[in-house]
Amino acid sequence: MSHDTFDPVWERLYRDNPNYRSWYPWSSVVSFVLGMAPKDRPRAEIAILEIGCGSGNNVWFVAREGFQAAGIDASETAIGFARERMKREGLGADLRVADFARLPFDDQSFDMVFDRGALYCTHRAGAVSCVAEVERVLKPDGLFQCTPWSDRHSSFYRSPDPDGAVRDIKVGSIVSGSQMSFYSLQDIRDLFSDGWEFVKLSHVEDMDMMRPERLQHCEWLVVVRKTGGTR
Repeated sequence: MSHDTFDPVWERLYRDNPNYRSWYPWSSVVSFVLGMAPKDRPRAEIAILEIGCGSGNNVWFVAREGFQAAGIDASETAIGFARERMKREGLGADLRVADFARLPFDDQSFDMVFDRGALYCTHRAGAVSCVAEVERVLKPDGLFQCTPWSDRHSSFYRSPDPDGAVRDIKVGSIVSGSQMSFYSLQDIRDLFSDGWEFVKLSHVEDMDMMRPERLQHCEWLVVVRKTGGTR
């Protein structure tokens, strides 16, 4: 697994900080899964994958709701914690240690794929590879939701490195020392220009008015449909 694609800061956080674990699903994930899952089939027949699942809070929700749940993360510690939780609560999920640029699943394995905090943690080539892999494992007309961070984010305070990532960030809400990519509207359109159609494209801004510097956390909320046939 390439540490160039996966930022090792996340393994350290999951390993060394027991509090760095989420227990409940993100609201955007709940809305995506419950609002956009196919309604013409039983949930047990609908396969949903999370890339960068961390400690499994979103996969836990997907499994509890009766869907076929799967998740990958490059952190062995995070996947170990997720597996323990699923076993403890009697839930089933296919959880694997893997790089999102090389998904360990067959073509057309999933009806839906989502990302709630992984795609922006790599350089642009890694993101392009990830999107291509998501397209490969999605069934025709399958949906992908992701939340890339916006170039209006306060942590985007300097020009990126040649590979498109900003590293050693010390400003804003970003985890110190991590690598991040920030996306303009055109960047988002370019990322999904081949084999996709946009279902939803929103810009979400959260300004911290309690901070004198008025820090902004800005991200895109993207839902795209696979149109690339049988790839």
